[in-house]
Amino acid sequence: MKTSISNHIATVTFSHPDRANALGEADWDAMGDTFRELDENDDVHVVILAGEGKHFCAGMDLAVLGSLQARAIGTKAEMIAQLETFILRIQASITAIEQCRKPVLAAIHGGCIGGGVDIISACDIRYCSEDAYFTVKEVDFGIVADIGTLQRLPYILQPGLVSELAFTGRKMFAPEALRSGLVNQSFSNRETLLAGVTEIAASIASKPPRVIAGIKHNLLYQREHSTADSLKYVADYSANLLLG
Repeated sequence: MKTSISNHIATVTFSHPDRANALGEADWDAMGDTFRELDENDDVHVVILAGEGKHFCAGMDLAVLGSLQARAIGTKAEMIAQLETFILRIQASITAIEQCRKPVLAAIHGGCIGGGVDIISACDIRYCSEDAYFTVKEVDFGIVADIGTLQRLPYILQPGLVSELAFTGRKMFAPEALRSGLVNQSFSNRETLLAGVTEIAASIASKPPRVIAGIKHNLLYQREHSTADSLKYVADYSANLLLG
């Protein structure tokens, strides 16, 4: 995973194109650490998340699953606890994207598979190239998607469509992703995608960082609170911001 910073824009790039940017255990930890560090970096106002090679991200490296099974020891209850600890650790790495106070823009090309969908569901805005496709692939491996897709994607897509994608594991291609609202815009290829997303990121980076952080914070707050509670909360938030 590579990170570069220029003009208040951080670009985080999955950098294992030889394995379609599938993430090993250390990669998941590194991703969480990266976004926690960017959250604390005052020079960063916005983040772009992209991938090298032919695909954005193929999700979990299947070697990790084999390793987990081999390492699980003890009683059934103890092995369940070990696996749950691992799942919670991966969840925390993805949640670090959502909790980063800087807007995170996903630039998706090629395949966005399994855990890749979990990752983009935690991003604030998604864009793709015309060759992009998305698949909640876990069902084909006998796994319930357990690191964020089932919890976050229903806030982005219609719940019935989320259910269909999760139950079937089918591919959603770029035109459908655009129509359904999964992505805001589709670009002709990876190069124009990155150029276009960088232009949007530059516009965001030019705005007051505290205001941008406040917008993101309140958008997340309202997801789990009533309209009345959210209005009261944002009134208090804005009053403190204006006088701060």
